[in-house]
Amino acid sequence: MSMTGAEAKTTTALGEPDAWSREVVRVYRRYQSEIVEACGLCPWAERARVDQKVREWVVNETDRGNSASSLTVMDEMFAVPGIEIALLIYPRLQASRAEFERFVARVRDADSRRHPLGKIPFMFAAFHPEAPPDVTNPERLIPFLRRTPDPTIQLVRASVVEKIRGKTPQGTQFFDSKTLLADLEKPAPGMREKIAQTNFETVQKIGVDELGRRLDDILRDRNESYGKFLI
Repeated sequence: MSMTGAEAKTTTALGEPDAWSREVVRVYRRYQSEIVEACGLCPWAERARVDQKVREWVVNETDRGNSASSLTVMDEMFAVPGIEIALLIYPRLQASRAEFERFVARVRDADSRRHPLGKIPFMFAAFHPEAPPDVTNPERLIPFLRRTPDPTIQLVRASVVEKIRGKTPQGTQFFDSKTLLADLEKPAPGMREKIAQTNFETVQKIGVDELGRRLDDILRDRNESYGKFLI
């Protein structure tokens, strides 16, 4: 997601120049602009960007079994005032969609163990470039619409989600950590279903082939531009 005045964050000391992180973020922002915002896939994306409440972090992790570097980045971003949505982008992590989802689950569970029940600061959603279109129903189309150019974790402050839901937690005894961290899937009763249905209708109007062409062009850009950095 684009953010005026925000700089991409390189989060591991692997020696990449700033140009590398900027290129990773540039390609991601094509997805944000040309897919999410242009197609109206998220009701809050553009407003969050305009209000400068979004930032991308480039995480140079290569080990799917390691959650420590991701947790370090989460601590860093949690300390940034005003950031409500963060994108952890993993350009070096070699993982299929299923493997990346398991990686995200490990990071989520590791983070949940660091906080009291009901006080977990972020909710998670996994995005990955490998997802064929499935137009069986709106729910099954979601992974296709989450085809970011690199594996990406979207993190949203739980307090923001609760505000969207229009309610406040009624004490930690009512919350199971896995439920609270379930992918930012239900910002309000029925809201997920409404958004999925609207996006399903949008894709039908645009055409699956056309949307796939746009996503493929972003991925082509990614592959060509990353070649400059010998990735």
